[in-house]
Amino acid sequence: MTVFASIYGVVDGLFVSNYVGSVPFAAVNFVMPFTIVFAATGFMLGAGGSALVAYTLGQGSVKRANEIFSLLLYALIAIGLTFTTIGQLFLRPFVMWLGASEEMLPHCLVYGRISIIALTPFMLQYVFQSFFVTAERPTLGLSVTIIAGIANIVLDAVFIVVLRWGLAGAALATALSQCVGGALPLLYFALPNRSKLRLGKARFEIRPVVKACSNGFSEFMSCISMSIVASLYNWQLMRMIGEKGVASFGVILYVTYVFISIFLGYAMGSAPVVAYHYGARNSEELSGLLRKSLVITSVFAVAIVLISEIFALPASKIYVGYDKELLTQTVTSLRIYSLSFLFTGFNIFASSFFTALNDGMTSATISLGRTLLFESLAVLILPALVGSAGIWCAVIVGELMALTLSFGFLFRFRKKYGYSWHVRKET
Repeated sequence: MTVFASIYGVVDGLFVSNYVGSVPFAAVNFVMPFTIVFAATGFMLGAGGSALVAYTLGQGSVKRANEIFSLLLYALIAIGLTFTTIGQLFLRPFVMWLGASEEMLPHCLVYGRISIIALTPFMLQYVFQSFFVTAERPTLGLSVTIIAGIANIVLDAVFIVVLRWGLAGAALATALSQCVGGALPLLYFALPNRSKLRLGKARFEIRPVVKACSNGFSEFMSCISMSIVASLYNWQLMRMIGEKGVASFGVILYVTYVFISIFLGYAMGSAPVVAYHYGARNSEELSGLLRKSLVITSVFAVAIVLISEIFALPASKIYVGYDKELLTQTVTSLRIYSLSFLFTGFNIFASSFFTALNDGMTSATISLGRTLLFESLAVLILPALVGSAGIWCAVIVGELMALTLSFGFLFRFRKKYGYSWHVRKET
């Protein structure tokens, strides 16, 4: 589900770059961190809530699990509608504060205002990616994501290429596809279904909401941190390189998001399973899941770095092949940036693993250290030491420092949560 969601997002950027222009393309990536800040609540309740619901199911309390599930969805819808209003009010001050040029500003406002309208469905879409796994219907979740992705691609082609609505068409296509991705699962869980979860009556309780938020706080802060870091990248790039630097960063984000989605997808898919076995006190299953996940992540990491290095040129050419200087700059930057994938997957999994264990504090510490602390410091300090190349190296330094933190926590809490590093011999 996560991989397909990233692919149709990538196609969205492809249409904008090739049919609307490099400045509108840079504007999209300039305003994206703003919308992600609000959507972070969806990641938080999705990751934290699914872990709580799966833990409750593992204890055998199906009715209670459904009550918590319903409560969290209603709370998310209310929050989403509130954030939509706030986002419309503060979009312009935000992009101006980041230093958007006069040429870029109107493009930022057009794309941002339309995108924010679909903020609630966007949040629901990511929440349901987690809950479909908890409900033991991952295939159905994949189908919904594919339908929403195809809708986005088709609407992009119609609105941008055929009707020539430009950036407004791209934003509208994305917004409508997000409505599809959020509304279809909502309808499925509201109607009688064969899954373990069903949307129904729920009395307002503050404790489950707080627990879900604390569980998923790392995912929330990860999104917030990524938005802050992306804004720092944009600020440094505008200062040192200009709009072409922001455009290059946009290509890197689109291309690398496909690879990061593999790590995110595995982490999101395995988290409810970890939470279930932790709730059922199956320590052997928990240990096996950890060991296998570390091996799988290692294989993914090496493969993704090799693919990134080999296909950096053709991938960049798809987006900015019309500008030779921009293409050369993007390929070089992407090859440096991609080395971070050797470490990224382990940090994403470790954070998700502790979320599934209902240890939101440890998970949040890993996420905050990874982006807000380590990468932010690197993107501020390295360019002053080695020039613009330091901007692209910052993510490598940040992920490597976070890796030591992740494995330190995994080793430290092995006895507390009942998992082991080694394979126990049967007696």
